[in-house]
Amino acid sequence: MLLLPRLRKISEMKRIVFLSVFTISIAGVSAYPQARIDSRVSAAMFQQPLGTQILCLVTFTDKGPNGLLKSFGPSQLVTPRALARRAHVLPPGNLVDDSDLPVDDSYVNEVAATGAIVRHRLKWFNGVSVLATAAQIEQIGALPHVAAIEFVGRFKKDVTVERFAPAARIRPMQKPGSATAIDYGESEVALDQIDVPAVHETGNFAQGVVIGVFDNGFRRLSHTVFDSLRPRILATHDFVDHKTSVVPNDPDPGFGAHGVYTLSTIGGYKPGSLVGPAFGASFILARTENDSSETPVEEDNWAAAIQWAESLGVQVTSTSLGYLEFDAPSTSLTWQDMDGKTALITRAAEMAVRKGVVVVNSAGNNRFNADHNTLNAPADGDSVIAAGSVNSSGNRSGFSSVGPTTSDPPTIKPDVMAPGESVWIASAEDDTSYGRNQGTSFSCPFTAGVAALILHAHPDATPAEVMLRLKATASNFYAPNNLMGWGIIDAAAAIAYSNQPIPAYLELLPSYPNPFNSITTLEYQLPEPSRVTVRVYDVLGRLVRSFAPFDQSQSFGKVTWDGTDGRGASVASGVYYFRVDAVGVSGQARRRVEGVVLVK
Repeated sequence: MLLLPRLRKISEMKRIVFLSVFTISIAGVSAYPQARIDSRVSAAMFQQPLGTQILCLVTFTDKGPNGLLKSFGPSQLVTPRALARRAHVLPPGNLVDDSDLPVDDSYVNEVAATGAIVRHRLKWFNGVSVLATAAQIEQIGALPHVAAIEFVGRFKKDVTVERFAPAARIRPMQKPGSATAIDYGESEVALDQIDVPAVHETGNFAQGVVIGVFDNGFRRLSHTVFDSLRPRILATHDFVDHKTSVVPNDPDPGFGAHGVYTLSTIGGYKPGSLVGPAFGASFILARTENDSSETPVEEDNWAAAIQWAESLGVQVTSTSLGYLEFDAPSTSLTWQDMDGKTALITRAAEMAVRKGVVVVNSAGNNRFNADHNTLNAPADGDSVIAAGSVNSSGNRSGFSSVGPTTSDPPTIKPDVMAPGESVWIASAEDDTSYGRNQGTSFSCPFTAGVAALILHAHPDATPAEVMLRLKATASNFYAPNNLMGWGIIDAAAAIAYSNQPIPAYLELLPSYPNPFNSITTLEYQLPEPSRVTVRVYDVLGRLVRSFAPFDQSQSFGKVTWDGTDGRGASVASGVYYFRVDAVGVSGQARRRVEGVVLVK
């Protein structure tokens, strides 16, 4: 009897739609759908008002009758520039795979025939993102070629930290010290902090490197800070309003302003006023966010953008995302989902890295929480370079998000730090003004710009090598933590470090911290794609802990040990040994051992 009042609050029709997804109707009208419907979609179908459109990813069983890789030449699927970049990370003859094949038209048409709105074709996931009601989801789930229906996150943007402040120049204009020196204007303080001018003095401005900037649009590309950049914009696309121009349709001057800020940070060039670290690069611009505070930002926009940019040959991406929950808690991503494999955008980011793209993302502006991480996806991706913010004194900004991820083992985040306070940026209100802003939205393009400088100096560097160089030369390399990661990046040192070639053998980097009290991390480098097994032994040679074998295509890897055995019980203080075994694709087996000390 106590349950009746609650049941009466739920639409009877809504309950029937919901229940029919999971049960066979007594009358035999409904049957079990063939597709797997994840728990968030199910919760949304039950909780949202009848007729509400739910954003989902519909994945298919295959690429269709014409989906045969042998039917396509590589250049039919991606550009030559993309193939050249992929050649740095993928074996010859395997530069394209089934993920590059288009989604089957007939399957998409079957989904559209239910009345659902098809938003993006996501070939990497062999699916489409759709807006569909509960009834339409049920119909889609019963289609013969649908494998699964997953929830796509929707968020509101956190605008409480980042506020544009018009500003006049607050210090005398700096005069060049030599004929080749650049007058950095108000950019000098931030660029000095990450040692960019020393790189520019060598003639490295990231020329020839292709950077993708994903943001809320780029309203004022006419600003004089972009005069030299405009001819090097290779492609643009608006994934919100589905058009080529990345200028938002809404005339509100705030729409598309954030993109002006971040693009000027990474690639602007107006000597005496503003200079970005990668002002010589070429750019691909994508609008992936809607600026309205009342309109949700959706993961599938970003997933579609990274897929598009990768196929065009982008080498580095810079994305400044900062999201809060939008939907009901049961259907939103939370800190617990920051495990590097749950969010659609994180999975898309990891796929891009596997294809050779250096993916840089802001860590987030969600501050410190003693109980859990405050990351935003896709910063939780293991291979994504998450950039936190510091002030001009090198101290962590109070708003900068912290890790670790919730993966097993957890991953330290952020990865690195860069300037994110009082950053000098171009204004989006007219073509000549400047101002200041703050947030990890700006530490991200600084970091991505340095990554581009590394790639200009070392064109064959893989994403793992770029990350390694950034971390190995950062200010906190010997004691990384979840507040500062590996520390403040150093562009000149990272490039110099890259002169040290990745060894032709399995190499273990020093474990950190060592000695340790609760958690230690071992990093290693592989000479070729390998199957890796990591084991921990005590001084008597007894096996203490074994990490399951996993395939790794990238050169850089790491494992974290929390001082427990295979049953989860804490082990005693003492000396222990990591043993890393790697069997490469060539068939060659390699083994290295590293000692650590556990102190309690």
